[in-house]
Amino acid sequence: MTTLTNLLDFDPAQLAAYCADLGEKPFRAKQLQRWIHQYGAADFDSMTDLAKSLREKLKTRAEIRAPAIISDHTSSDGTRKWLVDVGNGNAVETVFIPEETRGTLCISTQAGCAVNCRFCSTGKQGFSRNLTVAEIIGQLWMAEFELRRTKGIEAGPKGERQITNVVMMGMGEPLLNYVPTVTALKLMLDDNAYGLSRRRVTLSTSGVIPMINKLSQECPVALAVSLHAPNDPLRDMLVPLNKKYPLRDLMVACKRYLQFAPRDFITFEYCMLDGVNDTDEHARELLALVNDPEVGVNCKLNLIPFNPFPESGLVRSKNPRIKAFAQILMDAGVVTTIRKTRGDDIDAACGQLAGEVQDRTRVAERMEKMAEYKSKFGADFGRIVEIRS
Repeated sequence: MTTLTNLLDFDPAQLAAYCADLGEKPFRAKQLQRWIHQYGAADFDSMTDLAKSLREKLKTRAEIRAPAIISDHTSSDGTRKWLVDVGNGNAVETVFIPEETRGTLCISTQAGCAVNCRFCSTGKQGFSRNLTVAEIIGQLWMAEFELRRTKGIEAGPKGERQITNVVMMGMGEPLLNYVPTVTALKLMLDDNAYGLSRRRVTLSTSGVIPMINKLSQECPVALAVSLHAPNDPLRDMLVPLNKKYPLRDLMVACKRYLQFAPRDFITFEYCMLDGVNDTDEHARELLALVNDPEVGVNCKLNLIPFNPFPESGLVRSKNPRIKAFAQILMDAGVVTTIRKTRGDDIDAACGQLAGEVQDRTRVAERMEKMAEYKSKFGADFGRIVEIRS
């Protein structure tokens, strides 16, 4: 049986090379790309301005296949969440957030996540694998044309675009799946595909410094960094990746990225955790970090109310505490917003995405064993863990 080539896997240059291998001229690749990404076409016979001979070749050699939708839920606030099948028992979540002047799609890049930030339910599921280009861009392809069909809006470049902004903030760490993520980004930006501005595409990372540097050279888009703590000991606990890429090194990388970024600031994301990282002293420490003469960077702070899940053992900061924290930052001249929680009634809010993952990292098993040790050794548990580590 012939394996069909999924054309969603190709960026513009790769699609042009594929068409050349079929004996076609470069303009055919642009036509084909428009049909796929601007019209949402999956049937080659519908691509009426392609030569019939090319359509016949494509029908026997290629396909346009996005991840299949398993479930589709809409929140009371209009947020829409799809669970999509990425094969072998894995499913990921994609979230659309409608607002008055824009529509933002939150895309996943991995089935699960190996970073295992303490406040994120995705990491507690463990990690299965990286998504392919087709599985990443396929979420945008699926969502854009599902939204159009729901509203009865015509396909094609003249149809009203539903998704104006994309954030790589779904399941997974995008920079640990670098090549497929960047290939998908190039499609989002290409005028013959989605034509999004670099300012309207945001990649969120927990701080993989070598890949931040690489992204600045290959495809600089808006950058959001999951900070969540103003010092290394606290960030080591909340974001384990910090042990490999500590705060000062991360700040230097952010400063360097701004030389190429489409915006003149980095967005720092900060999940507000009651009694953990939300005191006035933490706010002042955060100010000292971003204003440091050597490593400080022009930034915007995005304070995120924590969205609880059972395994975290964490509690959301109270609203007055979040506002007081924000006020300290704003009084010092740092642009600060408090993110409005959207879609939490369908578990589509920040930190709640879980999907279904065949965990190769055995996180649940290790957490269960840890709980067993804690129950057995009681007060001595912390000392035993410290000795073993």
